[in-house]
Amino acid sequence: MNKILLLTLLCAVILLHACTNDRLSDPLDEKLRKVLNQTSPTGDYTHYILPESADLAAIPQDPLNELSQGKIELGKMLFFETGIALDPAYEFSREFYSCASCHIPSKGFMPGRVQGIADGGIGFGDAGEMRDRTILYQENELDVQGARPLSLVNVAYTTNTSWNGMFGGNDANAGTEALWDAIPGLEVNELGYSGLESQNIEGLHLHRMVVNPEVIDSLGYREIYDNCFPYTEENERYSDITTSLAISAYLRSLIANEAPFQKWLKGDELAMNDAEKRGAQLFFGKAGCFRCHNTAALNKDDDFYALGVKDLYETGEAFATGPDDQRNFGRGFFTKRDEDMFKFKVPQLYNVAESTHFFHGSSKRTMREVVEYFNEGVPENSRVPAENIAPQLHPLNLTEQEVDDLTLFLEKSLVDENIERYVPESVLSGNCFPNNDPASRVAIGCE
Repeated sequence: MNKILLLTLLCAVILLHACTNDRLSDPLDEKLRKVLNQTSPTGDYTHYILPESADLAAIPQDPLNELSQGKIELGKMLFFETGIALDPAYEFSREFYSCASCHIPSKGFMPGRVQGIADGGIGFGDAGEMRDRTILYQENELDVQGARPLSLVNVAYTTNTSWNGMFGGNDANAGTEALWDAIPGLEVNELGYSGLESQNIEGLHLHRMVVNPEVIDSLGYREIYDNCFPYTEENERYSDITTSLAISAYLRSLIANEAPFQKWLKGDELAMNDAEKRGAQLFFGKAGCFRCHNTAALNKDDDFYALGVKDLYETGEAFATGPDDQRNFGRGFFTKRDEDMFKFKVPQLYNVAESTHFFHGSSKRTMREVVEYFNEGVPENSRVPAENIAPQLHPLNLTEQEVDDLTLFLEKSLVDENIERYVPESVLSGNCFPNNDPASRVAIGCE
Protein backbone atom coordinates (compact mmCIF):
# COMPACT_ATOMS: atom_id res chain seq x y z
CA MET A 1 0.00 0.00 0.00
CA ASN A 2 2.86 2.39 0.83
CA LYS A 3 4.47 1.68 -2.54
CA ILE A 4 1.21 2.40 -4.34
CA LEU A 5 0.76 5.64 -2.40
CA LEU A 6 4.33 6.67 -3.10
CA LEU A 7 3.90 5.93 -6.79
CA THR A 8 0.67 7.94 -6.88
CA LEU A 9 2.33 10.92 -5.23
CA LEU A 10 5.28 10.69 -7.59
CA CYS A 11 2.99 10.70 -10.62
CA ALA A 12 1.12 13.71 -9.23
CA VAL A 13 4.37 15.62 -8.76
CA ILE A 14 5.51 14.80 -12.29
CA LEU A 15 2.13 15.84 -13.72
CA LEU A 16 2.14 19.10 -11.76
CA HIS A 17 5.69 19.84 -12.88
CA ALA A 18 4.75 19.16 -16.49
CA CYS A 19 1.69 21.42 -16.28
CA THR A 20 3.74 24.16 -14.68
CA ASN A 21 6.36 23.92 -17.40
CA ASP A 22 3.66 23.97 -20.06
CA ARG A 23 2.24 27.19 -18.61
CA LEU A 24 5.62 28.85 -18.35
CA SER A 25 6.44 27.94 -21.92
CA ASP A 26 3.07 29.00 -23.33
CA PRO A 27 3.78 29.90 -26.97
CA LEU A 28 1.78 33.15 -26.70
CA ASP A 29 3.85 34.35 -23.77
CA GLU A 30 7.12 33.32 -25.34
CA LYS A 31 6.20 34.95 -28.63
CA LEU A 32 5.20 38.18 -26.89
CA ARG A 33 8.41 38.31 -24.85
CA LYS A 34 10.39 37.78 -28.04
CA VAL A 35 8.69 40.61 -29.94
CA LEU A 36 9.06 42.93 -26.93
CA ASN A 37 12.78 42.19 -26.76
CA GLN A 38 13.03 42.99 -30.46
CA THR A 39 11.18 46.32 -30.23
CA SER A 40 12.55 47.54 -26.91
CA PRO A 41 15.12 50.35 -27.27
CA THR A 42 17.21 48.49 -24.69
CA GLY A 43 16.77 45.06 -26.26
CA ASP A 44 14.94 43.78 -23.18
CA TYR A 45 11.19 43.65 -22.51
CA THR A 46 11.71 45.00 -18.98
CA HIS A 47 12.14 48.43 -20.64
CA TYR A 48 8.34 48.63 -20.68
CA ILE A 49 7.93 48.14 -16.91
CA LEU A 50 6.71 51.25 -15.10
CA PRO A 51 8.18 52.06 -11.67
CA GLU A 52 6.37 51.24 -8.46
CA SER A 53 4.51 54.15 -6.91
CA ALA A 54 6.67 54.20 -3.78
CA ASP A 55 9.94 54.10 -5.74
CA LEU A 56 10.17 57.86 -6.20
CA ALA A 57 13.79 57.75 -7.36
CA ALA A 58 12.76 55.64 -10.37
CA ILE A 59 10.07 58.08 -11.54
CA PRO A 60 11.30 60.61 -14.15
CA GLN A 61 11.47 64.04 -12.54
CA ASP A 62 12.66 67.58 -12.96
CA PRO A 63 16.13 68.06 -11.39
CA LEU A 64 14.78 71.33 -9.98
CA ASN A 65 11.78 69.57 -8.41
CA GLU A 66 12.96 66.48 -6.57
CA LEU A 67 10.06 64.23 -5.64
CA SER A 68 9.10 63.72 -2.02
CA GLN A 69 6.06 62.05 -0.51
CA GLY A 70 5.12 65.22 1.34
CA LYS A 71 5.22 67.28 -1.84
CA ILE A 72 3.12 64.67 -3.64
CA GLU A 73 0.48 64.70 -0.89
CA LEU A 74 0.31 68.51 -0.97
CA GLY A 75 -0.03 68.49 -4.75
CA LYS A 76 -2.75 65.85 -4.55
CA MET A 77 -4.93 68.18 -2.49
CA LEU A 78 -4.11 71.30 -4.49
CA PHE A 79 -4.96 69.59 -7.80
CA PHE A 80 -8.51 69.01 -6.53
CA GLU A 81 -8.72 72.17 -4.41
CA THR A 82 -11.59 74.40 -5.55
CA GLY A 83 -10.66 76.88 -2.82
CA ILE A 84 -7.92 78.42 -5.01
CA ALA A 85 -10.34 79.13 -7.89
CA LEU A 86 -10.46 82.79 -6.92
CA ASP A 87 -10.16 84.74 -10.17
CA PRO A 88 -13.20 83.73 -12.24
CA ALA A 89 -14.73 85.91 -14.93
CA TYR A 90 -17.69 86.48 -12.60
CA GLU A 91 -17.58 86.73 -8.83
CA PHE A 92 -20.38 84.21 -8.30
CA SER A 93 -18.14 81.47 -9.78
CA ARG A 94 -15.48 81.75 -7.06
CA GLU A 95 -14.37 78.35 -5.77
CA PHE A 96 -16.46 76.48 -8.36
CA TYR A 97 -13.69 74.64 -10.27
CA SER A 98 -10.29 72.96 -9.90
CA CYS A 99 -7.54 71.45 -12.02
CA ALA A 100 -9.51 68.21 -11.84
CA SER A 101 -12.51 69.82 -13.53
CA CYS A 102 -10.85 68.96 -16.84
CA HIS A 103 -8.80 65.95 -15.69
CA ILE A 104 -11.19 63.45 -14.12
CA PRO A 105 -9.52 60.32 -12.68
CA SER A 106 -12.23 57.89 -13.77
CA LYS A 107 -11.82 59.18 -17.33
CA GLY A 108 -8.08 58.62 -17.42
CA PHE A 109 -7.51 62.14 -16.02
CA MET A 110 -9.23 63.66 -19.07
CA PRO A 111 -12.59 65.45 -19.46
CA GLY A 112 -15.80 63.48 -19.35
CA ARG A 113 -17.02 65.30 -22.43
CA VAL A 114 -15.68 66.52 -25.76
CA GLN A 115 -13.87 69.48 -24.16
CA GLY A 116 -12.97 70.43 -20.61
CA ILE A 117 -14.64 73.46 -18.99
CA ALA A 118 -13.20 75.00 -15.84
CA ASP A 119 -14.40 78.54 -15.05
CA GLY A 120 -17.79 79.06 -16.63
CA GLY A 121 -18.79 75.43 -16.44
CA ILE A 122 -21.63 73.94 -14.44
CA GLY A 123 -22.69 70.41 -13.61
CA PHE A 124 -20.95 67.06 -13.53
CA GLY A 125 -23.12 63.99 -14.13
CA ASP A 126 -21.45 60.70 -13.27
CA ALA A 127 -17.99 61.59 -14.57
CA GLY A 128 -18.09 65.06 -16.08
CA GLU A 129 -20.20 64.13 -19.11
CA MET A 130 -22.96 66.55 -18.09
CA ARG A 131 -20.76 69.60 -17.57
CA ASP A 132 -21.91 72.51 -19.72
CA ARG A 133 -21.58 76.26 -20.14
CA THR A 134 -23.08 78.42 -17.43
CA ILE A 135 -25.75 80.43 -19.23
CA LEU A 136 -24.45 83.75 -17.84
CA TYR A 137 -21.05 83.22 -19.55
CA GLN A 138 -20.42 84.15 -23.16
CA GLU A 139 -18.30 81.69 -25.12
CA ASN A 140 -15.27 83.98 -25.09
CA GLU A 141 -15.49 84.21 -21.29
CA LEU A 142 -15.17 80.47 -20.70
CA ASP A 143 -11.96 78.82 -19.57
CA VAL A 144 -11.71 76.21 -22.33
CA GLN A 145 -8.99 75.00 -24.66
CA GLY A 146 -8.84 74.58 -28.42
CA ALA A 147 -7.72 70.94 -28.16
CA ARG A 148 -8.88 68.13 -25.92
CA PRO A 149 -6.80 68.00 -22.71
CA LEU A 150 -4.22 65.22 -22.69
CA SER A 151 -4.28 62.45 -20.11
CA LEU A 152 -2.11 63.09 -17.06
CA VAL A 153 -1.49 59.41 -16.39
CA ASN A 154 2.25 58.66 -16.74
CA VAL A 155 2.89 62.33 -17.53
CA ALA A 156 6.28 61.91 -15.84
CA TYR A 157 7.42 60.47 -19.17
CA THR A 158 6.64 63.72 -21.02
CA THR A 159 9.42 66.30 -21.18
CA ASN A 160 7.75 69.08 -23.21
CA THR A 161 4.07 69.34 -22.41
CA SER A 162 0.86 70.27 -24.26
CA TRP A 163 -0.17 68.87 -27.65
CA ASN A 164 2.36 71.12 -29.38
CA GLY A 165 5.08 70.58 -26.78
CA MET A 166 5.75 74.26 -26.27
CA PHE A 167 6.31 74.15 -22.50
CA GLY A 168 9.80 73.54 -21.12
CA GLY A 169 12.98 75.11 -22.45
CA ASN A 170 14.96 71.90 -22.88
CA ASP A 171 14.77 68.64 -24.86
CA ALA A 172 12.62 69.17 -27.98
CA ASN A 173 12.57 72.94 -27.33
CA ALA A 174 16.31 73.46 -27.10
CA GLY A 175 17.16 76.32 -29.47
CA THR A 176 13.64 77.76 -29.58
CA GLU A 177 14.32 80.62 -27.16
CA ALA A 178 13.53 83.28 -29.76
CA LEU A 179 9.95 81.98 -29.94
CA TRP A 180 9.09 82.21 -26.26
CA ASP A 181 8.17 85.89 -26.19
CA ALA A 182 5.80 85.52 -29.14
CA ILE A 183 3.22 83.50 -27.19
CA PRO A 184 1.71 85.02 -24.03
CA GLY A 185 2.75 83.12 -20.93
CA LEU A 186 5.53 81.16 -22.60
CA GLU A 187 8.21 83.28 -20.97
CA VAL A 188 7.80 80.76 -18.15
CA ASN A 189 10.26 78.61 -20.12
CA GLU A 190 12.98 81.01 -19.08
CA LEU A 191 12.78 79.76 -15.48
CA GLY A 192 14.57 76.55 -16.40
CA TYR A 193 11.97 74.03 -15.28
CA SER A 194 10.82 71.01 -17.25
CA GLY A 195 7.67 71.14 -19.34
CA LEU A 196 5.26 69.92 -16.69
CA GLU A 197 6.44 72.31 -14.00
CA SER A 198 6.53 75.20 -16.49
CA GLN A 199 3.04 74.52 -17.80
CA ASN A 200 1.58 74.30 -14.31
CA ILE A 201 3.06 77.66 -13.33
CA GLU A 202 1.40 79.25 -16.34
CA GLY A 203 -1.68 77.07 -15.88
CA LEU A 204 -2.49 78.57 -12.49
CA HIS A 205 -2.79 81.98 -14.16
CA LEU A 206 -4.49 80.68 -17.29
CA HIS A 207 -7.08 78.78 -15.29
CA ARG A 208 -7.84 81.74 -13.04
CA MET A 209 -6.45 80.43 -9.78
CA VAL A 210 -4.84 82.46 -7.02
CA VAL A 211 -2.12 81.35 -4.60
CA ASN A 212 -0.50 83.75 -2.13
CA PRO A 213 0.22 83.77 1.62
CA GLU A 214 -3.26 85.04 2.46
CA VAL A 215 -4.98 82.29 0.46
CA ILE A 216 -2.67 79.63 1.87
CA ASP A 217 -3.42 80.78 5.42
CA SER A 218 -7.16 80.99 4.86
CA LEU A 219 -7.25 77.41 3.58
CA GLY A 220 -4.86 76.02 6.20
CA TYR A 221 -1.98 74.91 3.97
CA ARG A 222 0.86 77.04 5.45
CA GLU A 223 2.38 74.33 7.67
CA ILE A 224 2.39 71.83 4.81
CA TYR A 225 4.13 74.34 2.50
CA ASP A 226 6.68 74.95 5.26
CA ASN A 227 7.39 71.24 5.54
CA CYS A 228 7.62 70.72 1.76
CA PHE A 229 9.70 73.81 0.93
CA PRO A 230 11.85 74.50 4.02
CA TYR A 231 14.76 75.86 1.94
CA THR A 232 12.65 78.25 -0.13
CA GLU A 233 12.77 81.85 1.06
CA GLU A 234 9.62 82.62 3.03
CA ASN A 235 8.66 85.49 0.72
CA GLU A 236 8.63 83.00 -2.17
CA ARG A 237 7.36 79.89 -0.38
CA TYR A 238 3.61 80.44 -0.81
CA SER A 239 3.53 81.16 -4.52
CA ASP A 240 2.42 79.93 -7.90
CA ILE A 241 5.89 78.42 -8.42
CA THR A 242 5.92 76.27 -5.27
CA THR A 243 2.29 75.36 -5.91
CA SER A 244 3.22 74.22 -9.40
CA LEU A 245 6.11 72.17 -8.02
CA ALA A 246 3.76 70.39 -5.61
CA ILE A 247 1.07 69.76 -8.23
CA SER A 248 3.71 68.59 -10.71
CA ALA A 249 5.18 66.21 -8.12
CA TYR A 250 1.73 64.73 -7.61
CA LEU A 251 1.14 64.38 -11.34
CA ARG A 252 4.48 62.63 -11.79
CA SER A 253 3.30 60.06 -9.25
CA LEU A 254 0.29 59.07 -11.39
CA ILE A 255 1.84 55.83 -12.61
CA ALA A 256 -0.47 53.16 -14.07
CA ASN A 257 1.65 50.32 -12.72
CA GLU A 258 -1.29 48.07 -11.84
CA ALA A 259 -2.56 47.63 -15.41
CA PRO A 260 -2.78 44.00 -16.62
CA PHE A 261 0.05 44.49 -19.13
CA GLN A 262 2.25 45.78 -16.32
CA LYS A 263 1.39 42.76 -14.19
CA TRP A 264 2.23 40.48 -17.12
CA LEU A 265 5.55 42.23 -17.65
CA LYS A 266 6.36 41.63 -13.99
CA GLY A 267 5.72 37.89 -14.27
CA ASP A 268 1.98 37.29 -13.90
CA GLU A 269 1.23 35.51 -17.17
CA LEU A 270 -2.43 35.09 -16.18
CA ALA A 271 -2.95 38.87 -15.99
CA MET A 272 -3.87 38.94 -19.69
CA ASN A 273 -5.98 36.42 -21.62
CA ASP A 274 -5.00 34.96 -24.98
CA ALA A 275 -6.83 37.62 -27.01
CA GLU A 276 -5.07 40.41 -25.08
CA LYS A 277 -1.71 38.74 -25.68
CA ARG A 278 -2.46 38.48 -29.39
CA GLY A 279 -3.39 42.17 -29.33
CA ALA A 280 -0.09 43.02 -27.64
CA GLN A 281 1.79 41.07 -30.31
CA LEU A 282 -0.01 43.12 -32.96
CA PHE A 283 0.78 46.37 -31.14
CA PHE A 284 4.48 45.54 -31.03
CA GLY A 285 4.47 43.72 -34.35
CA LYS A 286 2.26 43.79 -37.45
CA ALA A 287 0.30 46.95 -36.54
CA GLY A 288 3.53 48.87 -35.87
CA CYS A 289 2.07 50.92 -33.00
CA PHE A 290 5.37 50.62 -31.11
CA ARG A 291 7.10 52.82 -33.70
CA CYS A 292 5.45 55.86 -32.12
CA HIS A 293 4.63 54.41 -28.68
CA ASN A 294 7.92 52.98 -27.46
CA THR A 295 8.60 54.29 -23.93
CA ALA A 296 7.50 52.62 -20.71
CA ALA A 297 4.45 54.90 -20.87
CA LEU A 298 3.91 53.98 -24.54
CA ASN A 299 4.41 57.49 -25.84
CA LYS A 300 7.14 59.12 -27.94
CA ASP A 301 8.20 62.32 -26.36
CA ASP A 302 10.42 64.17 -28.80
CA ASP A 303 8.48 63.77 -32.04
CA PHE A 304 5.26 65.23 -33.40
CA TYR A 305 3.09 63.74 -36.14
CA ALA A 306 0.23 64.80 -38.40
CA LEU A 307 -2.43 62.10 -38.55
CA GLY A 308 -4.95 64.12 -40.51
CA VAL A 309 -7.74 63.82 -37.93
CA LYS A 310 -10.46 66.43 -37.54
CA ASP A 311 -10.16 69.37 -35.16
CA LEU A 312 -12.15 70.05 -32.00
CA TYR A 313 -14.53 72.63 -33.51
CA GLU A 314 -15.76 70.05 -36.01
CA THR A 315 -17.49 68.07 -33.28
CA GLY A 316 -20.10 70.82 -33.04
CA GLU A 317 -19.96 70.46 -29.25
CA ALA A 318 -16.93 72.59 -28.37
CA PHE A 319 -16.90 76.20 -27.22
CA ALA A 320 -14.66 79.12 -28.19
CA THR A 321 -12.84 77.45 -31.08
CA GLY A 322 -13.27 77.32 -34.84
CA PRO A 323 -11.52 76.79 -38.17
CA ASP A 324 -9.32 79.86 -37.62
CA ASP A 325 -8.08 78.72 -34.21
CA GLN A 326 -4.28 78.65 -34.50
CA ARG A 327 -4.15 75.83 -31.97
CA ASN A 328 -5.35 73.59 -34.81
CA PHE A 329 -1.82 73.92 -36.22
CA GLY A 330 -0.30 71.84 -33.41
CA ARG A 331 3.48 72.08 -33.27
CA GLY A 332 3.35 74.61 -36.08
CA PHE A 333 1.45 77.03 -33.83
CA PHE A 334 4.59 77.17 -31.69
CA THR A 335 7.41 76.94 -34.23
CA LYS A 336 5.64 78.69 -37.18
CA ARG A 337 7.43 76.27 -39.53
CA ASP A 338 5.46 74.88 -42.45
CA GLU A 339 6.82 71.39 -41.89
CA ASP A 340 5.45 71.38 -38.32
CA MET A 341 1.91 72.39 -39.23
CA PHE A 342 -0.86 70.07 -37.96
CA LYS A 343 1.64 67.90 -36.08
CA PHE A 344 0.79 66.86 -32.52
CA LYS A 345 2.45 65.07 -29.64
CA VAL A 346 2.28 61.28 -29.40
CA PRO A 347 0.20 60.64 -26.23
CA GLN A 348 0.79 57.89 -23.70
CA LEU A 349 -1.78 55.10 -23.87
CA TYR A 350 -2.51 53.91 -20.33
CA ASN A 351 -6.11 54.46 -19.16
CA VAL A 352 -7.00 56.49 -22.26
CA ALA A 353 -9.58 53.80 -23.06
CA GLU A 354 -11.62 55.10 -20.12
CA SER A 355 -12.28 58.20 -22.18
CA THR A 356 -15.22 58.73 -24.50
CA HIS A 357 -13.32 60.97 -26.95
CA PHE A 358 -10.00 60.44 -28.72
CA PHE A 359 -7.35 62.47 -30.57
CA HIS A 360 -6.69 66.20 -30.07
CA GLY A 361 -9.98 67.06 -31.73
CA SER A 362 -12.15 64.46 -29.96
CA SER A 363 -12.98 63.16 -33.44
CA LYS A 364 -13.35 59.51 -32.42
CA ARG A 365 -15.66 58.20 -29.71
CA THR A 366 -14.40 54.65 -29.13
CA MET A 367 -11.04 52.93 -29.04
CA ARG A 368 -12.20 50.63 -31.82
CA GLU A 369 -12.80 53.68 -34.03
CA VAL A 370 -9.21 54.74 -33.32
CA VAL A 371 -7.87 51.32 -34.31
CA GLU A 372 -10.03 51.30 -37.44
CA TYR A 373 -8.76 54.76 -38.40
CA PHE A 374 -5.16 53.58 -38.25
CA ASN A 375 -6.04 50.34 -40.01
CA GLU A 376 -7.62 52.22 -42.91
CA GLY A 377 -4.74 54.71 -42.96
CA VAL A 378 -6.67 57.46 -44.78
CA PRO A 379 -6.53 61.10 -43.49
CA GLU A 380 -9.93 62.66 -42.84
CA ASN A 381 -8.92 66.35 -42.53
CA SER A 382 -8.56 67.93 -45.96
CA ARG A 383 -6.78 70.98 -44.51
CA VAL A 384 -3.70 68.95 -43.60
CA PRO A 385 -1.17 68.96 -46.48
CA ALA A 386 -0.40 65.48 -47.78
CA GLU A 387 3.33 66.08 -47.40
CA ASN A 388 2.87 66.66 -43.65
CA ILE A 389 1.00 63.41 -43.02
CA ALA A 390 3.08 60.94 -41.01
CA PRO A 391 4.42 58.05 -43.09
CA GLN A 392 3.25 55.76 -40.28
CA LEU A 393 -0.35 56.44 -41.36
CA HIS A 394 -1.00 53.86 -44.04
CA PRO A 395 -3.29 50.84 -44.40
CA LEU A 396 -2.32 48.14 -41.91
CA ASN A 397 -4.36 45.35 -43.50
CA LEU A 398 -5.50 43.98 -40.16
CA THR A 399 -8.27 41.39 -40.21
CA GLU A 400 -11.47 41.89 -38.21
CA GLN A 401 -10.16 39.46 -35.59
CA GLU A 402 -6.89 41.35 -35.38
CA VAL A 403 -8.75 44.64 -34.97
CA ASP A 404 -10.73 43.01 -32.14
CA ASP A 405 -7.58 41.73 -30.42
CA LEU A 406 -5.67 45.00 -30.73
CA THR A 407 -8.65 46.96 -29.45
CA LEU A 408 -8.98 44.62 -26.48
CA PHE A 409 -5.31 45.09 -25.59
CA LEU A 410 -5.75 48.87 -25.60
CA GLU A 411 -9.10 48.82 -23.80
CA LYS A 412 -8.30 46.28 -21.09
CA SER A 413 -4.60 45.45 -20.80
CA LEU A 414 -3.54 49.11 -20.55
CA VAL A 415 -6.15 50.17 -17.97
CA ASP A 416 -5.15 50.45 -14.33
CA GLU A 417 -8.53 49.94 -12.67
CA ASN A 418 -7.23 51.17 -9.32
CA ILE A 419 -6.42 54.67 -10.55
CA GLU A 420 -8.76 56.19 -7.95
CA ARG A 421 -6.03 55.48 -5.36
CA TYR A 422 -4.54 58.78 -6.47
CA VAL A 423 -7.60 60.81 -5.38
CA PRO A 424 -7.60 62.52 -1.96
CA GLU A 425 -10.36 61.87 0.54
CA SER A 426 -10.79 65.61 1.10
CA VAL A 427 -9.19 69.01 0.58
CA LEU A 428 -8.45 71.51 3.35
CA SER A 429 -11.06 74.03 2.20
CA GLY A 430 -13.74 71.43 2.87
CA ASN A 431 -15.21 72.22 -0.55
CA CYS A 432 -16.64 69.66 -2.94
CA PHE A 433 -14.32 68.55 -5.74
CA PRO A 434 -13.54 68.33 -8.60
CA ASN A 435 -16.27 70.97 -9.02
CA ASN A 436 -18.03 73.01 -6.38
CA ASP A 437 -20.85 74.71 -8.30
CA PRO A 438 -24.41 73.97 -7.02
CA ALA A 439 -25.28 71.50 -9.79
CA SER A 440 -22.02 69.59 -9.36
CA ARG A 441 -22.45 69.40 -5.59
CA VAL A 442 -25.80 67.70 -6.09
CA ALA A 443 -24.44 65.32 -8.71
CA ILE A 444 -21.38 64.42 -6.65
CA GLY A 445 -23.52 64.00 -3.54
CA CYS A 446 -21.49 66.19 -1.21
CA GLU A 447 -24.19 68.67 -0.24
